[in-house]
Amino acid sequence: MSTPRPTITACLIVRDEERLLPRALRSVAFCDEVVVVDSGSTDRTVEIARAAGAVVVQRGWPGFAAQRNVAIDHAHGDWILEVDADERITPALAREIRAFLDAHDPRHDIVALPMRHEYLGGWLEPAIKYPCYRYRLFRRGAYRHDERRTVHEGLWATTPAWAMRHDMEHELAPTLRAALADLRAYTRLEASQFTPARTPRAVLVGVLARPLAKTAYRLLVDRAWRDGWRGVLKVALDAVADAGVWVLALRRDTGHPDGSGAHFSLEPPPRGPLRLVGVATDAASTRAICAWLHEAADRGADTALLTPCPETVVVGHAPGDGPAVTAAGVRVRPLSGAAALALTRGLDAERQVRQVDALVVPARLTPLARRAVARVGHHAPVPVTTPVADALHAVRAHRTRGGAGA
Repeated sequence: MSTPRPTITACLIVRDEERLLPRALRSVAFCDEVVVVDSGSTDRTVEIARAAGAVVVQRGWPGFAAQRNVAIDHAHGDWILEVDADERITPALAREIRAFLDAHDPRHDIVALPMRHEYLGGWLEPAIKYPCYRYRLFRRGAYRHDERRTVHEGLWATTPAWAMRHDMEHELAPTLRAALADLRAYTRLEASQFTPARTPRAVLVGVLARPLAKTAYRLLVDRAWRDGWRGVLKVALDAVADAGVWVLALRRDTGHPDGSGAHFSLEPPPRGPLRLVGVATDAASTRAICAWLHEAADRGADTALLTPCPETVVVGHAPGDGPAVTAAGVRVRPLSGAAALALTRGLDAERQVRQVDALVVPARLTPLARRAVARVGHHAPVPVTTPVADALHAVRAHRTRGGAGA
C-alpha cells in the first residue's frame, strides 16, 4: 500500500500588498492549500487572494509572531511553507521542496531555505551573507513562533535541520526611500524589545564599536564590496540601524545600570541534537572526517561536512537536485579553498542553518579552525575537536551537558 503524498499549506500574512501578492501567490501554486491572513488591507489584497483560491482570514494586527501563528492554526497541510508577499518560491525550489517531502527522512521536520535578496534593482550575495538561510518549511504541529518577539520572529530548530539548495527570492527594497523606511521601522521594533546596559563601556560598544566591527567584518571577510555600491550601502545602513537600536533604547527610562543588559539577538537559541560540522582540506582528511560523521549521525547527531574536495565522498544530490550528500546522507558544503577565510565563510553559512556545537577537524587543522570560529563569532565558545574520540561518547557527553534530542 503506497504512502499518501505529504500535503503543503503556504501561509502568508499581508496588508495592502496588491502590487506584490500576485507574484507570491503564483509561486506557491504547487502547494495543496494557501492561507492568507490579512490585517486590514484597504486595497485589492483580499480580492486578489480570494481570486487565487486562497483561504482568507481577516484579523487585526497582533504582531508578526502572533499573526504567523494565526495562519498556522488555519492550515490543514502536513507541512507549512511560510512566504511573505515580497517573496517568491522559484520553480527550482518548488521542485526541490516537493521531491524532499516525497522522499522524506523522518529525522527532519524543519528545513532552511536559502534567500536571495533584490536590493535597489540588483541582487545581493556577500553583503547579505548569502545563502542567508531562513526556516520557512516545517512539519505542522512541530513548531510555533515565539509571540514575545515583536520582530525577528523566526523559528529555531530543535531537531536536525535540512538545508535546501535552490533559492527563495526576496524583494528587499526596490528604492532608497523604501530602504530608509524599512530601516526606521525595524530599528524602532528592535529597540522596543531591547533593554540595554547603561555603563559607559556598554554604551560605547553598542553605539560605536560593535557597528564598526560588524561593518569591517562584512566588507573584508564577507567581501560585501563584491556587490558594488549596493553592497557597501547595505552594510552602511545596517551599521546605522545597529547604532540606532541602542540610541532609541537608551532614550527610554528602562535599562540595566549594572551592565547586565544584552541585545536580544545574543540570546542563545534553544538546544537540540548535537550539531557537528566536520572540516577537511584534502581527499584523505575528507574521507576520515566523513566516516566519523557517519557514525555520529547514526547516533543521532546533526552533521554536515565542509571540504574543498567534495568529489571524494559525494555520491550525488538530495532529491530534487538538492544539496550534495554522502552515501549516508550527510550534507556536504564545498569550500572554495583550504585557507582560513574560506573556512570562515563556510562555517558562517552552516551556522545560519543551525548553531554549531563543535567542529571536528584533523589535528593539524586545529589552529586554523580556532581562527575561523573566532572570526565568525558564536553565542558561546565552540569546541574544536579531532575525530579520535568515539562518536557515541561525544553524543553522550552532549546529552549530559543538557542537549536535547541526541
